[in-house]
Amino acid sequence: MKIKKLIALFTVLCMISCLFAGCGSAKTDTPATTQAPAAAQTPSPAETTAPPTEAAPESVELIVFAAASMTETLTTLGDQYMADHPEVTIVFNFDSSGTLKTQIQEGADCDIFISAGQKQMNQLDITANPEVNTEGLDFILEGSRFNILENKVALAVPEGNPAGINSYDDLIAGLKEGKIVLAMGNADVPVGQYTQKILAYYELSEEDLAAAGSVTYGSNVKEVTTQVSEATVDCGIIYQTDAFSAGLTVVDTATAEMCGQVIYPAAILKASQNADAAQAFLDYLVSDAGDAVFEAVGFTPVA
Repeated sequence: MKIKKLIALFTVLCMISCLFAGCGSAKTDTPATTQAPAAAQTPSPAETTAPPTEAAPESVELIVFAAASMTETLTTLGDQYMADHPEVTIVFNFDSSGTLKTQIQEGADCDIFISAGQKQMNQLDITANPEVNTEGLDFILEGSRFNILENKVALAVPEGNPAGINSYDDLIAGLKEGKIVLAMGNADVPVGQYTQKILAYYELSEEDLAAAGSVTYGSNVKEVTTQVSEATVDCGIIYQTDAFSAGLTVVDTATAEMCGQVIYPAAILKASQNADAAQAFLDYLVSDAGDAVFEAVGFTPVA
């Protein structure tokens, strides 16, 4: 009986031992659950590609040959245009139209030519009358020429008008009497050519006046204007716009009957490497912004 009890007790202890062993096995056989690290995400091409940007405009240098009478207005408009178009640099060459025509003919770099007279433009235009373009020069880009502005030929006097000149009639009377000295442009300068027409209209001989010391000359309209401003002459025939810019008094303006219309033609040169940029600048000159600057000093746009 005692042996049976020992066997029973031993059996119970074995069962308890197995039970604990099973529990321990359950705990160690089941792996701990851990969260795997997030896989690195590969960005899509749309996320790695920067948004496209427009290429910066190619820089352009425009060389503009223009009549000296346009110095102030074109300088102002050039500055305005370059402020709005930083990729464009405009280089101006201001002088008499005759001098500019000669420089172009001799091969000077130029994109745009604006003359104070038709003659100088015609001398470079193969489509012009051969009687004017006597050398058959072909420098003007076909289809680019147009009339941009009209000016007036003005009789201007120094401050205070010491000689008391108030009209072209007064000028002619004073010249005939040898009492006054007139400043005018040279024969190859448009303003000088207009003055020659005025003298011929009044049947005066320029040669006789020059011999009598009644006229002095300037190689461009600015030189004539300076003579009037400095009162080294009694009066001068210049453009209305130059008189305005110099603060001179205009006592009379010539009619078309006296000297014809003063029309400024503009054109792109055939040799220009920047024809599109040149056309864009010319378009700006005839825009409302351009008209405002030109009209403020006395130019009139040509329709």
